[in-house]
Amino acid sequence: MGLFGFGKKKHHDDDAARDKDAKKAHQNAVGANDSKAAAADDNEAKQSEVAAQAKEQNASQGAEEQADYPTEASEEYEGRGEDWGPWDVRDEYVPDYDEYLDLGAYYIPFMKGIELRIKAARANKAVLGATITYGTSSLEVEAFAAPKTLGLWDDVRADLLDSKSDVAKEVPGVFGMELILPVPIKEGKMVTTRIVGVDGPRWMLRGIFSGKAATDPDDEETQALNRFFSQIVVERGEEPLAPRDLIPMHAPVTPGERKAAAEQSQQGNAEIPQRPKGPFDSDQQVEQKTTLSRGPMFSEVR
Repeated sequence: MGLFGFGKKKHHDDDAARDKDAKKAHQNAVGANDSKAAAADDNEAKQSEVAAQAKEQNASQGAEEQADYPTEASEEYEGRGEDWGPWDVRDEYVPDYDEYLDLGAYYIPFMKGIELRIKAARANKAVLGATITYGTSSLEVEAFAAPKTLGLWDDVRADLLDSKSDVAKEVPGVFGMELILPVPIKEGKMVTTRIVGVDGPRWMLRGIFSGKAATDPDDEETQALNRFFSQIVVERGEEPLAPRDLIPMHAPVTPGERKAAAEQSQQGNAEIPQRPKGPFDSDQQVEQKTTLSRGPMFSEVR
């Protein structure tokens, strides 16, 4: 009996020990699962926080990008030179254009993915304008002399409407009143253009948009080229020019070339391209060079 009873007690003790070990193992497993769940929740919370921060940053960057021009169409373009561009070199709030490409009449900003074509007169190779291509859209930019006291865009727009009254229409846009004008191209096809004009001190900057930038106001290409146009800095110069004369331009000068020329200027041997004597007639025959090869900042004619 004593041996039997001792053996039974030991059997019960072994069972109890196994139960205790199993319970402890279960508790450990539960604890481990709880730790994993807590870690997963913590990781998910961190990911959500990072995503929220990224979203906030993107929204902030988007807001900054959209701050270059009004996003709502309007009949009037108010705030140029204070809130919005295009800018004049003498505006109090003109952005830093040291890293812009200098074309004489105006400076154009950095933007990845663009190509630049220079429009030149066939006769004397004088630069008359520039066309920026981005994606499937393009923007042709020209700067004109304007009266000291009155803007020029209203009159230019009225003349275009009169001459193209059968096809042109006037609509409010982000830069004020603009024109939608179908233009014939090869093989009898038509391309829609959007023509905008902004008046500055003794100048008017005209932009002719085509592609998606002329037809879809919500497209990314439209917004990018609108922003590009609004960031241009105009330098009218002091030479006497009649209203509607093109402001003289020169071949593109990069920021590095300007810096080198400035250093040479201090030594008395600068060779920066000088502004040619105007005026130029915008109706001259022109050639557009398209051998474009440069880095990601600009593709330019050489």
